[in-house]
Amino acid sequence: MTISNNDAPPALECRGLSKAYGKGRIVLANLDFSLDPGEFVAVMGDSGVGKSTLLNLIAGLDSADSGEVLIDGTPISQLDDDAATRLRRQKLGFVFQAFHVLPHLTLAQNVALPLLLNNTPPKRALDMLAAVGLVGRGNDFPRQLSGGELQRVAIARALVHRPSLILADEPTGNLDPDTAHEVLDLLRAEIKSTGAAAIMVTHSTAAAASADRILILSDGGLHGAKQAERFARTANE
Repeated sequence: MTISNNDAPPALECRGLSKAYGKGRIVLANLDFSLDPGEFVAVMGDSGVGKSTLLNLIAGLDSADSGEVLIDGTPISQLDDDAATRLRRQKLGFVFQAFHVLPHLTLAQNVALPLLLNNTPPKRALDMLAAVGLVGRGNDFPRQLSGGELQRVAIARALVHRPSLILADEPTGNLDPDTAHEVLDLLRAEIKSTGAAAIMVTHSTAAAASADRILILSDGGLHGAKQAERFARTANE
């Protein structure tokens, strides 16, 4: 169930978002959508349609040509670099296909990084490792883990500082189907328990099926359920 508060703004709101590169190569055109707290949305689409660009715009790592991204009601284009960095540290959590776990740090140290960046005591890191099924593994190093376990560490790190919004870029792309299913179940459960919203970019129809909503990104914009069903059928043919 999506956690909502009538008095709270959407966790994420994109208004008229547009982006072009080079000589007028339009990647995104006038996108409008929002996510409520606790909502898990999957974005699918062919390669090159702008899925990674969309995540970069949401995170404030790239600038839109027009339109606006609001995180918890805050328009990120109106923030200076320092304020945008603070917003990313406090409000966003990232889960990547390649895990991006630092090999020279223990699991507890990896998970504690967002807390340290926010000047918060790191003791919650061990609780998050336990929540993702890695109890007692805080002193282990990434080289001792399987791919599925590394992605669990990445999820713990993304959620440890209680962000408003999770951005997941192909989080199961390096995992076998059974492990991917376990990781997605875990990600969904943690999102629902914390009330964070999440947007997941994926090529996998199986991964997208774990979301509350599926949106298809194409040259024509973002489309909802009926178009998503057709895309999934085509992808499976």
